[in-house]
Amino acid sequence: MKEREDIDKLLNEKSDEDQETNFVRDFLSYLALSAFCIILGLLIGVLGYHWTAQLTWLDATVEASMILSGMGPVNPLLTNGAKLFASLYALFSGLVFVLAMGVVLSPLIYSLMKQLRLNRCQKD
Repeated sequence: MKEREDIDKLLNEKSDEDQETNFVRDFLSYLALSAFCIILGLLIGVLGYHWTAQLTWLDATVEASMILSGMGPVNPLLTNGAKLFASLYALFSGLVFVLAMGVVLSPLIYSLMKQLRLNRCQKD
């Protein structure tokens, strides 16, 4: 039985270089996923402001960017549809930001938890 455990341990061990490569690859893939979510959220805002508030494409982009980044509105909204969209988009933007941060931080937190677990196991 001891022999089996030793074989499993050897098969599952990875070098530090492999672990660093995996971490960087995972972090970059999660960063790309987060960027995709933010770009998709920005696109929804640009289209919504362009159609509901009749803003130009540039003004709609500025408005959506400011809301998505938490800075607040730039242009006054005159129609009820635009105001309704702006309120829903502001709520949506808060969720997109939290989602993006969670996605980016997840490999960092996982790595930290793994290191803490390994350190605790080595002390025991």
